[in-house]
Amino acid sequence: MNYGKANAAVIEELRSLLGTGNVIADEERMEAYSHDETSAEEYGHMPEVVVTPTTTAQVAGVVKLANRFRLPLTPRGAGSGLSGGAIPVYGGIVLSLEKMNRVLEIDYANMTMTVETGIVTNEINNLVKDKGLFYAGYPMSLETCFLGGNIAENAGGGKAVKYGVTSRYVLGLELVTPMGEVVWLGGKLAKDVTGYDLTHLVVGSEGTLGVVTTAIIRLIGLPKAKSDLLVLFRSPSEAISCVPEIIARGTIPTSIEFMDKLSVETSCKYLNESLPYEACGAMLLIEMDGSDPAQVDLDAEKVGDLCMEKGAIEVYMADNRTTQERVWSVRRNIAEAFKVRSPVQSLEDIVVPPASIPEIIPELDRIASKYGISIPCYGHAGDGNLHATLVKDPEMSMEAWKTAEPEALEELYAVVVRLGGKISGEHGIGLKRKKYMAEFMSPVELGLIKAVKKAWDPNGIMNPGKLFDPD
Repeated sequence: MNYGKANAAVIEELRSLLGTGNVIADEERMEAYSHDETSAEEYGHMPEVVVTPTTTAQVAGVVKLANRFRLPLTPRGAGSGLSGGAIPVYGGIVLSLEKMNRVLEIDYANMTMTVETGIVTNEINNLVKDKGLFYAGYPMSLETCFLGGNIAENAGGGKAVKYGVTSRYVLGLELVTPMGEVVWLGGKLAKDVTGYDLTHLVVGSEGTLGVVTTAIIRLIGLPKAKSDLLVLFRSPSEAISCVPEIIARGTIPTSIEFMDKLSVETSCKYLNESLPYEACGAMLLIEMDGSDPAQVDLDAEKVGDLCMEKGAIEVYMADNRTTQERVWSVRRNIAEAFKVRSPVQSLEDIVVPPASIPEIIPELDRIASKYGISIPCYGHAGDGNLHATLVKDPEMSMEAWKTAEPEALEELYAVVVRLGGKISGEHGIGLKRKKYMAEFMSPVELGLIKAVKKAWDPNGIMNPGKLFDPD
């Protein structure tokens, strides 16, 4: 694909369209927009210009300009992604939604909120919690990520086992198409089969099918009570094997988070926290919630008893806010802790059918041993989505790592696909995993995805180089 350049004339036209304060063209300020939470050294690319529009009309104007000059255009939220989805692979324009963060309506009668997608996801819940409502589709990074990025990746999180992922809560959206047209998809509707479900085709499309500027999201009742269990097991296999048993008994937890010993130990040291990890090989962090405190406690007790039946060493109950925050902080900070401990790594996002989860752990051990690396594992065990992280050990040379990492990834992905899984559950394909799409996806399925992309974006300007390379 031959793209144009955002030269001085283009930048001047952008300034006329958006105002000087909404156009960034100096390299020092643009550097922050050249990467996300993946390795900047490995995946980073500098944009030629960054724009920060404040209205949907301005976004549409930028997209039309990008088509006219055939400039690659990369939509961007908070830059907290883990797949390189907001990195401007081909330079061009980065379109940041950071200034489009207004709440347009809170409709309590329909239990919806209409917001611009540059809003920090956590702000949504802060606005409605006093009314006994919440937005349940948020990921673990809710305090930093933008709603637009969550929509682009169809983000999940710790509560997905009970409440589902982002797509369940997006009822409608305002989209600027890759040709610069503005269209509303969906609405405040519980049902809608009027044609193809374009709303949920956009959700999870990683910014390749347009720019979502506004969304109507569904709110639900905020649980009145919750209880957390920290369950210690002798081995990762014992912990993981317990997960399908919990779900099969019919009491669906809000969350079932898995952490192996290395993950817990690394996070505790990072936080200067103390959990009783010395005697165990893995932990499950299980959350129950509901409207009846007595029933929540009863359900938590049943799950705790089941874990003990299945070989748990100990079950600790965290039933007050301080203790709950302590244990959840350890889980939330694992990824950050490993960045400090072992900055050279590949954070993966595999997902398998829940019943296949026990088969993954021995495979991780085998692959780690074969290639002389560490593969700490943690994540959302309740829905089969695990963050198996390939980590370079300190004594390993970079040359050896660069040989081992891709080969280990190939083996890991092959195991996942053999078990009926996929190579990404919530982080997305983006730039980081696109080379594996053709290998681990049916040619027919990949062809359908490319056909949709071509039909919506004939000039190939919208977030090119994500999911697959442009033709």
